[in-house]
Amino acid sequence: MFDDAEVARILAITAHPDDVDFAAAGTIARWTDAGIEVTYCVVTDGDAGELDEDVPRADVPALRRAEQVAAAKCVGVHDVRFLGYPDGRVEATLDLRRDLARVIRQVRPDRLVCPTPERNYARMPASHPDHRAVGSAALDAVYPDARNPFAFPDLRDREDLAPWTVPEVWISGSPSPTHFADVTATFGRKIAALRAHESQTGHMDDLEERIPGRGVPGPADRLRRSGQRGRSGLGQDVAEDLHRVACRLGLQAELLHDLEVAVHL
Repeated sequence: MFDDAEVARILAITAHPDDVDFAAAGTIARWTDAGIEVTYCVVTDGDAGELDEDVPRADVPALRRAEQVAAAKCVGVHDVRFLGYPDGRVEATLDLRRDLARVIRQVRPDRLVCPTPERNYARMPASHPDHRAVGSAALDAVYPDARNPFAFPDLRDREDLAPWTVPEVWISGSPSPTHFADVTATFGRKIAALRAHESQTGHMDDLEERIPGRGVPGPADRLRRSGQRGRSGLGQDVAEDLHRVACRLGLQAELLHDLEVAVHL
């Protein structure tokens, strides 16, 4: 797998505004601090999200887009793209695969972050049908669509978007994570990003305690704590868990070698 020093661009694909902040904002803050350019692609506007019923539904998409843009700035992300699919009705269609392949070819990322397409029975919020559909479509867009010059030929012939091979994918919400990123130093910025989604987190006075997971159900379950006292102010170091997948043959061989070494240790 690539060392962060070898990565110039990362694309994070998510289903709803705030998904990326619950899943990986601390990790993303580390990447932008290291000089890596990160782009967000948000498939829906979160227009079916839980909000005060007094808020006109027609105002919700613009509100949630603005919150995501503000949250992105908290962790050093300034390129946020929205696809405008209907919240709660996303399916892994050819149209979505094409739209994600387009963004991949535009951004040309060295690393891609997306939700898991698997149902996670230990973390039901991570298994929202939109998350699973977006994860499935994103992985199909990575392979084979974005790299194949004959997949969605209009992308190349009419939009002048050359094929692109994404070397590696980091999957959030996986039932079998392979990597725990220490985000103790960036935890405060993660909280700031989540607070920027005021329509979703404004009522959570205990948001900081929910995130590391202290028996509180919900998005908190997406984090693990290392068991060592750290700098988070919560008594322990904080980590975000992801499943790393090599998508280029050479990287796949390296990953298999690392797994074999780990098995024999």
